[in-house]
Amino acid sequence: MKSLSEYLELATRAHGHLCAGQVLGVRLAMLGLRELGIDDPIAERKRLVTYVEIDRCVTDAVAVVANCRLGKRALKFRDWGKVAATFVDLQTGRAIRVAAKESSKQAARELFPEFGKEAGQQKAYAQLPDEALFDKQWVKVEVAPEDLPGFKGPRVVCAQCGEGINFKREVLVNGRMLCRACAGESYYQAAD
Repeated sequence: MKSLSEYLELATRAHGHLCAGQVLGVRLAMLGLRELGIDDPIAERKRLVTYVEIDRCVTDAVAVVANCRLGKRALKFRDWGKVAATFVDLQTGRAIRVAAKESSKQAARELFPEFGKEAGQQKAYAQLPDEALFDKQWVKVEVAPEDLPGFKGPRVVCAQCGEGINFKREVLVNGRMLCRACAGESYYQAAD
């Protein structure tokens, strides 16, 4: 595993700047991988699936450390608004969820009261022990075959809009195979 400073440099490049969320995300992912005994996620890229629970700076850092990407199907997003990630070792079936403690912000203020919020959090998150920053919990995660990296499955065409649907994401409605948008789950609406 790389050092904290090496990961922070990589995370800064990937994210565009260094911030407290990047430091926290690097530390969170390093802890998760250590707990699973994964030392080199690049060499073992198909061994790990990572679920993140927020779409903020932390997630970019987690992706860098865990070597997981949406396009590689190794990064899964669950929009729960929590600074947390679950690391699933596909080889052993073990999974650990690591969540930032809400108290870590106060711990940062107490450790570096002379710095502003952002600078103090960056410094503190780099130095505080894991126990002060995170809760960890061993969990079970059933990763469906169609959610695994490298899954090859049938492509279905939506009976209404004609768009292709991958990875068993189609919905059967009144005997017709539909995409989720045509089935009424759309996040967008046609503009007039």
